[in-house]
Amino acid sequence: MRVIVRTVSELCITVGALIVLFVVYVVFWTGVKADGAMSDQIGQLQKQWAKEAVRTSAAPTSAASPGSPGPYVQGRPFAVMYVPRFGFTWNKPVLEDTAVDTLKKGLGHYKGAARLGQVGNFAVAGHRRTYGDPFKDFPRLRPGDAVVLTDGTTWFTYRIDKGPYKTVPSDVEVIDPVPRTSGYTRPGRYLTLTTCDPEWGHSHRLIVWAHLDSTQPVEAGKPAALRQ
Repeated sequence: MRVIVRTVSELCITVGALIVLFVVYVVFWTGVKADGAMSDQIGQLQKQWAKEAVRTSAAPTSAASPGSPGPYVQGRPFAVMYVPRFGFTWNKPVLEDTAVDTLKKGLGHYKGAARLGQVGNFAVAGHRRTYGDPFKDFPRLRPGDAVVLTDGTTWFTYRIDKGPYKTVPSDVEVIDPVPRTSGYTRPGRYLTLTTCDPEWGHSHRLIVWAHLDSTQPVEAGKPAALRQ
């Protein structure tokens, strides 16, 4: 009997230790790795933008102005997002597509959604918890809040109009060009942010919708929303 009790006790201790290690991995280690990955993505973008700026400034004055950016590359970063509501140190890279591996390195742009600043719906997803918790404070977003992005040449300031709105994962119409339930009735330059709900689950989604409020060249300095 003692042997059985001892064996069961040891199994319980082992299982408990494994659970603790798993929680540490999910809560802490994935966050450490994701923070490093996101910093690396932003670093890559900054180096790329610096090289492009040098090439542009070195070009002959008679040369034509650079064309529009090329197509977004799957799994690669192309912009950085800032959300003042989340704190003025909060900034995350935006990568193309919403694959599992992509969302471990930052926010993901829904493939086929509008490009940044263009007519249509620039739709972006991010983890609520794990992998750096990028959208941990998503429920704090309110109408009027700014969401600012840059592609290295232009600042794009969007203003939230509605949300957070709770729906189910199958409700894909929330990222339509004119998103369902958003209150928008005609084509425009929109932004949709999506994340999971509840905080540690994924049975539902939280959504906010915003419109493009203003743009300005990077050379003009940070937009007002980032200087407050």
